Amino acid sequence: MEYVWSTALANESASYLTPTVVRLCREVGAKRILDVGCGNGALCAELTAAGFHAEGCDDSVSGIRIARTAHPAIRFHEAGVTDSTALSGFDTVVSTEVIEHLYDPRALPQFARKVGAKNLIITTPYHGYLKNLALSVAGAWDKHHHPMQYGGHIKFWSRATLTALLAEEGFTVAHFEGAGRLPYLWKSMVVVAH
Repeated sequence: MEYVWSTALANESASYLTPTVVRLCREVGAKRILDVGCGNGALCAELTAAGFHAEGCDDSVSGIRIARTAHPAIRFHEAGVTDSTALSGFDTVVSTEVIEHLYDPRALPQFARKVGAKNLIITTPYHGYLKNLALSVAGAWDKHHHPMQYGGHIKFWSRATLTALLAEEGFTVAHFEGAGRLPYLWKSMVVVAH
């Protein structure tokens, strides 16, 4: 089922994720970046403005249509991680808040390898002991993981489970940090792997 985009505006997580992703792309020496799950193209536009060559891919027809209209100088491809692709020559894959929506999360690092990426930067909602405890004490699990939310999360990652997935697919985690909110109550975690 397609996630339907209705606007070219960045979503709320962009305020705390975009500066972190741009900084980490600089730190890994990224030159050609593929934003996997680019949605409406807002992050690609920010990466391009920061001086990177960025392209995006997504299997959302509405997202790609909006991205192409809002950012005509950037190349956007209608493709998902399980599609065969002719895309290549990217040294870095960025994927923000996507892996938690994938039925087959192994497809993301496999796709990164197919396009030639040596660096993989993934963000996903953070789930750690203190945050999970706080959600339980506050009685907020139903709101946090509402099963009827359109486009909701189907996988819930911890640092350990995401590290294990990446190791199984031949990537080594080099860096981990939280983003948004207070330490250990972060909204998202950011993992850099090579």
